[in-house]
Amino acid sequence: MTVFYRLLLLCGLVSTIGLTTILPNASRVNAAVEGCPIPALSRFKRHKVVRGDTLVTIAQRYNLSPETLIGMNPSLHDGSSPAVGSELQIPPYNGVVVEVPQGQTWRQVATRYKVRPDTLFEINGCQANPRIVFVPGVNWSPNGSFTQSPRPSTARASAQLAGYPFSQTVEVGLPYGWQINPNTGEVFFHSGVDLLAPVGTPVEAIAPGTVVFAKEQGTYGNLVIINHNGGLQSRYAHLDSINVKVGQKVNQGQLLGTVGTTGQPTAKQPHLHFEVRASSSLGWVAENPKDYLKP
Repeated sequence: MTVFYRLLLLCGLVSTIGLTTILPNASRVNAAVEGCPIPALSRFKRHKVVRGDTLVTIAQRYNLSPETLIGMNPSLHDGSSPAVGSELQIPPYNGVVVEVPQGQTWRQVATRYKVRPDTLFEINGCQANPRIVFVPGVNWSPNGSFTQSPRPSTARASAQLAGYPFSQTVEVGLPYGWQINPNTGEVFFHSGVDLLAPVGTPVEAIAPGTVVFAKEQGTYGNLVIINHNGGLQSRYAHLDSINVKVGQKVNQGQLLGTVGTTGQPTAKQPHLHFEVRASSSLGWVAENPKDYLKP
């Protein structure tokens, strides 16, 4: 079966019996992988077509392209208008649902559809070996080919975000990007950088901003998240103590907490797991912290 027909079959199943039926574990993915977004496949909605609805107006209502709705709903593949009273599957983003071919990984799927592997990984709930994945930013077409949707807008304002979370430069224990987990030997995507420092070392805000999260969060342990100007966000994980509250305005260099070993740190040495993320149409997308860390 070609990739195209695999896609049509999946869309048919999605439309007829729903994602929770073909993906019995979809609703439990987020609970199994704490700290990851809810998988896209668990966020599908249904839209009941009413009089006056058109493909274009429905697409506009959900901020999607008409091609995405057609691809997710086989009843529309022949170009017909949505029938009043029928129900359409509505995905959270533009994209397609595809089956991961036997013997392949979702990383190969990312290469096939020319999407960022880490974005595909997180948008599918950080699953290690998914059978079916949602591929964002890809348009369906009736001839079996796929075109890229406009790239998700991502705020990149590095000039507005520059600083360092410690009073002096420290050694990097694990860099950003694809890495081998030293505890399990598995390949995984490291969404931040691990900065080695003794437990109790003061952790500082790298730039002015507003605290939007300040408590325990799954594998992150004690986590502080700060939103900055320009649609950027910094995250400080595995903290021992937290010295700020949600809604608090902080300045560059202000104490946020201290280095700890809470959550599930990857490196065995005490460290701060630090991330920078940019707001986009696919949520908060991980950026390389190297571009923003300025001692």
